Amino acid sequence: MKNRGKLINNFSKTSILVIGDLILDRYIWGKVSRISPEAPVPVVEVKREDFLLGGAANVAANIVSLGGKVSVIGVTGNDRARDVLMRLLEDKGIDSSGVLTDERPTTVKTRVIAHAQQVVRFDKEDHSKINSELLKKILAYVEHKIKKDHIDAVIISDYKKGVVSRELIKGILKLTSPAGLFVSVDPKVGHFPFYRGVSVITPNLKEASEGSGIEIKDEASLIKAGRKLLKGLSLEAVLITRGEEGMSLFMRKKEHIEHYHIPTRAKKVFDVTGAGDTVIATFTLARASGASMIEACEIANYAAGIVVGEVGTATVRPEQLKEVMGC
Repeated sequence: MKNRGKLINNFSKTSILVIGDLILDRYIWGKVSRISPEAPVPVVEVKREDFLLGGAANVAANIVSLGGKVSVIGVTGNDRARDVLMRLLEDKGIDSSGVLTDERPTTVKTRVIAHAQQVVRFDKEDHSKINSELLKKILAYVEHKIKKDHIDAVIISDYKKGVVSRELIKGILKLTSPAGLFVSVDPKVGHFPFYRGVSVITPNLKEASEGSGIEIKDEASLIKAGRKLLKGLSLEAVLITRGEEGMSLFMRKKEHIEHYHIPTRAKKVFDVTGAGDTVIATFTLARASGASMIEACEIANYAAGIVVGEVGTATVRPEQLKEVMGC
């Protein structure tokens, strides 16, 4: 690998555009000491409440934390949750001028956690497809950012909450292709056909299995699924995250498809929430900063190993990354 420290230092010179489903993560922290007399459920004594960025907003937060520059495009409701989300984006120094308002509610995921264990999660959302007017506004903003600002790569964060569609992907590729921009997608099952022609997708094992139609149960079926996704969607690469088994990268090399298995760097796993956001943010930022596909995968693997060791959506700082990588 090249000078890994130099690659990480290049993050500060790199600008990423993140497009997708914005989510507000709400955490209610407490303790349980009794069971409710009304139903056989624990009574959580609330001690603290936190709001964090989720979905595409967390991808953007990861980029900023790693030292990169980022602008985010998405849709929220006209409600109190939007106010909280926008304040969090502003506090992080994330350009939120591309965040649009719709009649739908802002997507909020509320997690109740007691004694470091998640007790329940409840979601407030409308995952219907955004209307054509909002789609036009998003694409117009993407075009503006590409023409007026120096953008090095685009991340599409698909949480299947209505923003990402076949029309959106086609529109983005029409704008990014002439500029030769790297386009990565954090995918969702059911939307895989939309991603044809992007640079890379980063599914987890379950998504790769369902997206390829191949049950992944061993290395042979994993390789078959990765190759099928790469060829079927005309991608440059597929990065499959495999939890405790690490990651597998499939990429084109002239007329051949090569694959690499990279073992996990996680020393402990407390919470995988947001790990996919960290992977695509770090991978794309590293690639846009001059890393090869394999180098970007290695760096993202180290970053993922850091965030899964913490409870809740977490981000990684350049100093942490350098430390665990021995830079």
